[in-house]
Amino acid sequence: MVDQAAVRASKKGRVARLVAVLAGVGLLIHGSVRGTDDLWPFGPMSQYAMSVPGNTSIDDIRISALTDAGTTVDVPLDSGGVGIGRAEIEARTGEIVADPALLQPVADGWAHKHPDKPQYVRLELIRDTTTLIDGRVSGPPASKILAVWPVRR
Repeated sequence: MVDQAAVRASKKGRVARLVAVLAGVGLLIHGSVRGTDDLWPFGPMSQYAMSVPGNTSIDDIRISALTDAGTTVDVPLDSGGVGIGRAEIEARTGEIVADPALLQPVADGWAHKHPDKPQYVRLELIRDTTTLIDGRVSGPPASKILAVWPVRR
């Protein structure tokens, strides 16, 4: 059973925490004043600070899977889903289109992390394109299947 009495930090502990907080705040202020991405995470990350033109198209890459339960699902591209991140797939889109077998590790990652759930039997690499007109979405995204892979077991 946990003792409910309050535990107080020693004077050294409080001073150490205060120094750590002041150092962190100082680094953030320094990075913000200098304003360069080289100082990330203690400076701006300008790649997220850009605007999108009002009349443009935005592409989004995703993977869809047909499962052995007969359902179609979007593959969770993250460490908890298949162990492969969305950025890794986006960076290799051209390679995957040229060689759809590169999708096999996606199915393998799902099978390894989720053996008790429906397994993937077919994967599709899909590009969804959203069109903006005057800065507003002009309709549902247009989807194009870029690659198809029948999963090997």
